[in-house]
Amino acid sequence: MDCVQCFPKYCRTTDSCGTEKFETDNLLSDYKESENQQIVRSSAALVDNGKAGLLSRLQEIIEFIKSMNYAKIGLAYCYGMEQDAKVLKDIFWKEGLKLITVSCTVGGLSQNEINTSSSNHNVSCNPIGQAQQLEAEEVEFVLLMGICLGHDILLHRNLKVDFTTFVVKDRVYNHQPHLALR
Repeated sequence: MDCVQCFPKYCRTTDSCGTEKFETDNLLSDYKESENQQIVRSSAALVDNGKAGLLSRLQEIIEFIKSMNYAKIGLAYCYGMEQDAKVLKDIFWKEGLKLITVSCTVGGLSQNEINTSSSNHNVSCNPIGQAQQLEAEEVEFVLLMGICLGHDILLHRNLKVDFTTFVVKDRVYNHQPHLALR
């Protein structure tokens, strides 16, 4: 499949190009599961009814959290973004939302303890520990903010709740990685 090269883009209507490798009936059955329907409806409310392009990512996240009735939200953040994490916590508090913040250095483990090929004794990022701490805090939804590439993969693998990314780390393009395409 190569959607970028496809023409006439049947999928932009309600037709299929016929190259999909999934069973539509099974797919539709999955979408109809109640937990998926709640997410579909909350997401649609952010795009449909003329809202598309009117809300910032942060505003979308807050509206999504409220529509899903999440009461306890986790924030897995890079320690380099701690000031931003504090601002975000204040914004959530003003919105009536509880935000549990967990730094990437939670647990204070050294790099040589986590990376078996390292002899560095400085503090290490601990994405698996972040995931475990957020689970112990019984959060219902997690935001990721500035987690390093690779660490984000480990965090994703170990989170057992819904999550989304608020900030992707890109030191070169001021956390806007899509600018590398221009």
